[in-house]
Amino acid sequence: MISKGIPVLMLLVLGIIEAMGGLYFDDRRSKNDWTIELISLFTLPTLVQPAIFVLSFWICNAWFHQYEDYFVNAAFGWHILAFLMLDDMTQYWWHRLSHSNRMMWKLHRPHHVVEEMGVLVTYRNAILYYALMPGIWFSAILIYMGMGYAYLFYLPIKLAVILLAHSETKWDRFLYKYKLLHPVAWVIERLISTPSTHFAHHGLTADDGVSHPNGNYGNLLFIWDVIFGTAKITRQYPTKFGAWNQIKEPWYVQLLFPIIRSSRPESELHSLTTKNDYDPSIDYKAFDR
Repeated sequence: MISKGIPVLMLLVLGIIEAMGGLYFDDRRSKNDWTIELISLFTLPTLVQPAIFVLSFWICNAWFHQYEDYFVNAAFGWHILAFLMLDDMTQYWWHRLSHSNRMMWKLHRPHHVVEEMGVLVTYRNAILYYALMPGIWFSAILIYMGMGYAYLFYLPIKLAVILLAHSETKWDRFLYKYKLLHPVAWVIERLISTPSTHFAHHGLTADDGVSHPNGNYGNLLFIWDVIFGTAKITRQYPTKFGAWNQIKEPWYVQLLFPIIRSSRPESELHSLTTKNDYDPSIDYKAFDR
């Protein structure tokens, strides 16, 4: 309960701070966006993740019961390392795949079509994006094998970092403001995701010299980007966010694709194939958002 309570409290506090700053009172976030964000915030922790855990435990009990609590006596540090490798690192590769594979992109697309940052952006993804995410399945298996206690510490820390990385509060500006803190910033921005590095991932185009849409994939740890060559660190923040195809599909199309597909031929979500993807001859801004 505590592992979920801390992130929920953070979400509320950060959301209130962002609201006081005027983030949610412009016309960039439509009712459709609100619906996507609120449904996503609800379905992942209350439906998708529990369903994966229940199914994983059932499979393990049925066919692999000999491994129940198999690692319960291993050192706590090894448990944390297991989650970092099998949850966070696999999520890095899952995220990276979603930017290179067309089908995966269509599941991840809701996360990027929004034109501003904020904590509500954090879990904007199609339901199937999370239902198939390897890290959630691996986490369930690790818990079954006796690492549940470590998960109670690992999960809130990871969620806190991810929420802060999306937040308009831009907490890392404090580290960049004072020269004395620059060495600390150097370490932190290479270790975990920060607003500067993750905002760059959400930037509209790399042409601005700050954005890095096809990189900075890390969730909890940014060091995966450093290790695998996808890191870009500028200590700046993009001014424009979003994706090249800004056609705003109804919430049920975005969240339930490919079960429900768009009826609009110009939309990415019209088909599983690539034939409806980006066409430079089309003026996408001319379509209703």
